[in-house]
Amino acid sequence: MKRLLRGFFWLAAIAGVIVLLAPVVTSHFTQPPATQDSPRASRRAGGPRPSSDSTAVPVLTAPVVTRDVPVFIDGIGSGRAWNSVLARSQVDGVLLKLYFDEGQTVKAGDLLAKIDPSLYQAQYDQAVAKKAQDEAQLANARLDLERYQKLAATNAVNKQQLDTQRASVAQYEALVQYDTAAINSARTTLNYTDIRSPIDGRTGLRNVDAGNLVHASDSTGIVTVAQLQPIAIVFTVPQQQLDRINTATAAKKNGGGLVVEALDASGEHVIDTGVLSVVNNTIDQTTGTVQLKARFPNENLQIWPGSFINVRLRIETLKQALVVPATALQRGPTGPFVYLLKEDKAVVRPVTIGQQDDQQAVILTGLASGDHVVTTGFARLSDGAKVNAAEDQTLVGTETALHQISAMPPRGKRRAGMGAPVAENQSDGHAPGAPPSATQ
Repeated sequence: MKRLLRGFFWLAAIAGVIVLLAPVVTSHFTQPPATQDSPRASRRAGGPRPSSDSTAVPVLTAPVVTRDVPVFIDGIGSGRAWNSVLARSQVDGVLLKLYFDEGQTVKAGDLLAKIDPSLYQAQYDQAVAKKAQDEAQLANARLDLERYQKLAATNAVNKQQLDTQRASVAQYEALVQYDTAAINSARTTLNYTDIRSPIDGRTGLRNVDAGNLVHASDSTGIVTVAQLQPIAIVFTVPQQQLDRINTATAAKKNGGGLVVEALDASGEHVIDTGVLSVVNNTIDQTTGTVQLKARFPNENLQIWPGSFINVRLRIETLKQALVVPATALQRGPTGPFVYLLKEDKAVVRPVTIGQQDDQQAVILTGLASGDHVVTTGFARLSDGAKVNAAEDQTLVGTETALHQISAMPPRGKRRAGMGAPVAENQSDGHAPGAPPSATQ
């Protein structure tokens, strides 16, 4: 029995060894012979190694361009009617008729609604009749005064009677003045039965139908009239931008307001252009922002009250600035730098950066128009490394404007073209001049 078990054991061991060696043996006998042109055959025959051009680092580059660069502060605002009026009744009565259609464009003075004027017409007629009565009494009192004056000259009446008649005339004159005021009051109340639009604008949905009893105390009113041409957009910007906005506003004081552009939902197309009209006098301490109000002509009703609108405020234009893509900027211990393309090599060039956003940056010193800088492929780059360069096609047609500076310029450098530091997430931690190994 033991022999039988031992035999099975050896058979299992031999089968295991065969299974393990089978891939090696198969690979050896099935591998095709090396050709003379293959790298392996080359090495066996002592042939040359691959060309050194394969060591060049593939990179993408972009040119340094000179152009006028508008600087914008971006924001999100909401449309507001330039004027909005709730048409309400100033008297009590039955609403006889509405003279407008919902959504109709109306002019100032157009009749919107009519309230039953019967009661107020009667009050007006009473005031007119009372004045006529008092005027008749005044005329009679004046005739009596003339008679008393003639009789007093002959001592036919005493002086007291003359003075009493003069007082009666003055009393009736005062009554006529009171009646005139009462007529004006009654006429005004009667006019309140005609509800007219106080502004040019567009009516909304009506709040009450004809036939209802309306009161002067009703808070709902009859209809809201909103002025849409022009229209306002109210938006907020960080309080850090307030100094720049005030400076730009002061510079534009004699040349019109700062330009504000309203964009469509995609943020790519300008739908209307207006001017900044108001900078709020208070900063919201809970959010650290300040409200701005811009006026737009809204000729085609592109902007509607209550809608959210992307806006950008142009605070300045940098004339003939040197511009590079923001992806070209790197930062080392001694400051920002770029990889400048020199023939077929990338060399480190320290630069001074002006304003920038997440797409492009203004270069103050260190580059010239026409230079090419590396924008992609930093992982294997070092100072003086040989590169295989190609044009970065993703930057073709990039917008020329700078948007919403994320950081304020340093103190003492808050002027056009100075200020915003390069983003730290583009740093590689190596100094210019040393062989850096930048990250993309």
